[in-house]
Amino acid sequence: MPPITTRAIRIHAPGGPEALVLDTVTLAEPGPGEILVRQRFAGVNFVDIYHRTGLYGAPALPAGLGVEAAGEVERVGPDVTGFREGDRIAYAGLPAGGYAERRILPAARAIRLPDSVGFDTAAAVLVRGLTAHMLFERVRPLRPGDIVLIHAAAGGLGLIATQWAKRRGATVIGTVGDARKAALARGHGVDHTILYRETDFVAAVRAATGGRGADMAIEGIGGDTLLRTFDAMAPYGLIASVGQVGGSLPRIDVGELGPARSIALARPSVLRHYLPDLAIYPRAAAEVLAEVAAGLKPVIGAVYPLAEAAEAHRALETGRTTGSVLLEL
Repeated sequence: MPPITTRAIRIHAPGGPEALVLDTVTLAEPGPGEILVRQRFAGVNFVDIYHRTGLYGAPALPAGLGVEAAGEVERVGPDVTGFREGDRIAYAGLPAGGYAERRILPAARAIRLPDSVGFDTAAAVLVRGLTAHMLFERVRPLRPGDIVLIHAAAGGLGLIATQWAKRRGATVIGTVGDARKAALARGHGVDHTILYRETDFVAAVRAATGGRGADMAIEGIGGDTLLRTFDAMAPYGLIASVGQVGGSLPRIDVGELGPARSIALARPSVLRHYLPDLAIYPRAAAEVLAEVAAGLKPVIGAVYPLAEAAEAHRALETGRTTGSVLLEL
């Protein structure tokens, strides 16, 4: 059988977007418990940037990037049951390797796709949907009437989290960078949009809630935004810190959380703990796809060819994107 070759984006050393190199890689045949996937679309996530820069170190270099993709099964390895050639699948989680035309994948990570879900939709929704599932079903289950503050509400996670929260009866307040993003966020369910460059978001949250504050906040900016979010919370509210795209995470004195504020801070990781748990992952992925079937719609803001992965990273890092960013493979 001829060798399996593929084009893949890899990093040979940490760095900026220029560190992304398009390589031709030879793959081994799928081993026990593995499948060969012909990938069609891959999601571009901020965690890929953290892997690229070395903030989250790669296990060995050169290393692939990308923690979600969708495509078709090309070959199955020994002892694989439940999948055959031609099956449509998607996956989320480690090991990284989504930025490639083909890859070897542990079969346990593959989620069968219904015919109604396109490859692009699957690659746009799975990591972000599973993050929303973790936040709203596990970290702090939502109740009707809850008030949720979502930073970067027009981003890929923000738009999906907004729809998830609204479907559970919550009121959503979203911070956005400009009027165009505000219109997009409102169109997907945000009740109150805040242009954070023009308005003090803490004061705006207090005004929108009659002085009470938010019951839960989704905060992926880091830096001063995380600290200022403390003052936007209701007593017993919870802040979920899920990223640091705007700056490193500050050191926090536990006394800042209470007793005066009486709030909680969580730092949950969908990649480190939620997705590796095979008792959670397949069920949660099925629930995300059920939400899609029921009307949850990921917004695909931009699609780049594989060779332009560096430009996709630049656009995501500089805040030029809305919705999910994909690579077409």
